[in-house]
Amino acid sequence: MGLNPSRDVFITCAVTGSGDTTGRSDKVPVTPRQIADAAIEAANAGAAIAHIHVRDPETGKGARDVHLYEEVVDLVKQSGVDVVLNLTAGMGGDLTLGGVEKPLPPATAGTDMAGATERLAHVAKLLPEICTLDCGTMNFGEQDYIMTNTPVMLKEMARQIQALGVRPEVEIFDTGHLLLAKWLHGQGLLDDPVMVQLCMGIPWGAPDDIATLTALTANLPSDWVFSAFSIGRNQLPYVGVALATGGNIRVGLEDNIWLEKGVLATNGALVERAVKVAEGMGSRIMGPADVREKLKLEKRW
Repeated sequence: MGLNPSRDVFITCAVTGSGDTTGRSDKVPVTPRQIADAAIEAANAGAAIAHIHVRDPETGKGARDVHLYEEVVDLVKQSGVDVVLNLTAGMGGDLTLGGVEKPLPPATAGTDMAGATERLAHVAKLLPEICTLDCGTMNFGEQDYIMTNTPVMLKEMARQIQALGVRPEVEIFDTGHLLLAKWLHGQGLLDDPVMVQLCMGIPWGAPDDIATLTALTANLPSDWVFSAFSIGRNQLPYVGVALATGGNIRVGLEDNIWLEKGVLATNGALVERAVKVAEGMGSRIMGPADVREKLKLEKRW
């Protein structure tokens, strides 16, 4: 397979996530004000898209409170900074089993299972330009936690997202998830252009080696738009890898808290580094207006 480097590229910054990173870095935003400021910072550094989770301001743990999302979105709006907001819809599919001898009932701690409509309540209220759709079920970590997204749940969530006029970013964590995405598209539940995020290097999903990435990209329909990222120490190297395979870029503190060895990153610093890599490879960084045109997004505000 020959090189097909991206010449026009957009950057997504995933500013906080829901993982247990707040105890390892004081740069990870927690409150709505901090999360909004992180999205603004990322936009000013060159990110066209800010991917948003919210956290409980008291505990720092991931949350799906509609009011927290509303506060973040309002603060970004009020700033006057133009950035495409991409709200996660991944929360509410968290299943933690009760143990190896008695998996049921599930453990209360770490389990948050909600229906499709409840998982999309913040999307329906706020109507972002993009929201995520985690396209499959997968083990996470070494304990009993499972990210749970059944085919029937995905069909209903995709149907509701489509009815709202929001563009889903389809999250592909493993090779079978791409088959699910194609299945949804074949049923008319994903509108063109389909937007895909290849989430690499997350145990126990697709590893971030080049062979696995190219296996995925080789099986993407040619008119689908994709980004690719890896977590941890390989996040920044993957900027170049994603570009070289014809994709777009994702960085941010959701996936990696380090700028370099011993130096904690900010979202802005990660975006700035990605811009340097992309421009050094001869790519042009797309702004929000370019992304809206490319992805046929509907700007709401």
